Amino acid sequence: MQLLAFAGVAGVAPLLFIGGPDWASGPFYRAVWNLGHIGLFALLTFALKPWQWLAGWRLWLATTAAVLLLGILIELLQSGTDRQADWHDILRNLLGVWLVLAWRPVFSRNTGVDARSWFLPVVTVILLLFELGATGTVAARQWQISHQLPLLYDFRNGNPAPFWSGSLVPSDRYTANQPQSLKVELGTETYSGISLDNLPADWRGYRQLTITLFNPDQEPLTLILRINDVTHDRGDNAYGDRFNTRLVLAPGANTFTINLDEVRNAPASRTMDMANIRRLGLFAVRLPAPRTVYLLDLRLD
Repeated sequence: MQLLAFAGVAGVAPLLFIGGPDWASGPFYRAVWNLGHIGLFALLTFALKPWQWLAGWRLWLATTAAVLLLGILIELLQSGTDRQADWHDILRNLLGVWLVLAWRPVFSRNTGVDARSWFLPVVTVILLLFELGATGTVAARQWQISHQLPLLYDFRNGNPAPFWSGSLVPSDRYTANQPQSLKVELGTETYSGISLDNLPADWRGYRQLTITLFNPDQEPLTLILRINDVTHDRGDNAYGDRFNTRLVLAPGANTFTINLDEVRNAPASRTMDMANIRRLGLFAVRLPAPRTVYLLDLRLD
């Protein structure tokens, strides 16, 4: 059993640094991959058998401290590669160790287990269920996203954070045909805006993109609409390798229609992969003063 555990660790440990999701990977792939930390450190605990040298609270304290330091080192090393550091992985590492330490006495033939001894096993299972539940939540959300077309964003969502990056909040103003709008705050930095990073990826079978925005000011506002696929994200981020266009917003409601053939043919040296669209951004460039704009609708037709 110990040799198998060592073999498992030797086979899985390199995956902490090689392969797996990168910054352009989808949320569900990352969530499932991250569960591997639990299994890896459970195998490592089986392989090393720290209960051969320690017992009781000393066993828990020493192993927790060692795995905590090892986890911090791993995340620091990952931050120097194309992998993103995730400090939640440290908790997953610890959970893998705690599961083995808590449940080993339960399955040991030589150790009696009374009612009080079930406390730690139950706590570790609750923590495990929390991690599995979080992954299940991501799976349900991604399933919903993949089936919400022609909507690129469901404006019924009360929290845009799992979908968007940037300064935006739901609003009851200027709602048009949606239950709510998204209020976008634009600053005076060089590039200020929002990005829809979690969206339906397969745009094949649709002819155009429709976007409706509301400009509450009396002055026009120019925004840049950017669209790119996964290939662009994993490339050198060249301006000519994505779709870019200017949207000039007059005061009030503005609806823009973009022919998806223009998006498909936008990259200079290739064709956009319309089955793997990764990101849609709206941003302003060097505004002289902060502005506010409302996103009312975003869909394919």
